[in-house]
Amino acid sequence: MARRFFPSLITTDPWEGYNFANQEIRISESTDCYGAVLWPSAIVLCYFLDTNRNKYNLIDKNIIELGAGTGLVTIVTSMLGADVTSTDLPNVLGNLQHNIRRNTKGRCKHTPKVTELCWGQELEQRFPRSSRRFDYILAADVVYSHPYLTELLDTFDHLCQDGTEILWAMRFRLDRENSFVERFRSRFHLEELYNLPSLSIKLYRAWKKDGVCSGEAAA
Repeated sequence: MARRFFPSLITTDPWEGYNFANQEIRISESTDCYGAVLWPSAIVLCYFLDTNRNKYNLIDKNIIELGAGTGLVTIVTSMLGADVTSTDLPNVLGNLQHNIRRNTKGRCKHTPKVTELCWGQELEQRFPRSSRRFDYILAADVVYSHPYLTELLDTFDHLCQDGTEILWAMRFRLDRENSFVERFRSRFHLEELYNLPSLSIKLYRAWKKDGVCSGEAAA
């Protein structure tokens, strides 16, 4: 049986505090599951969005977050006015929903939606391209400790349409991060927005190359 993390409803709930969008945000984590830990790339992405509101005005923008984890990025973008769909694997949805509900109830223009997403699976059924269009795809530290990088690339590819921008923060740890970036470049234009050598984190902006169809690499 897969392990799932749900915050306790009986014992004291441990949390860490963060301040973004002029609000205090309380995040619960668990060291038992990678997806229930807040990684530094998420903080970098939140800081970028919070301090670049004029350039990236998220009010009423339709956003999907991949690998939302503890929910910090979803929470911050929701507080900045976006309509956010927050996704991750089933085993972390309990903690994700808990953090989002606790921090966004009554504080956001749009109530964030939380849903399961296994990369590469049932993408057209769950997110039909004809009716589910996103202004932004957000991702933080999604390329780490898993074998599903091809499925991740296919998921980016399916969700990204004309006019969609990807904002993606990544911490470089292993060679697989470098190789994934090169594979990513075959389908997307890639612009480096931030480089933090002390943390080995880079923040990218990306958009789909002309003439590259979903599931097809550029020549």
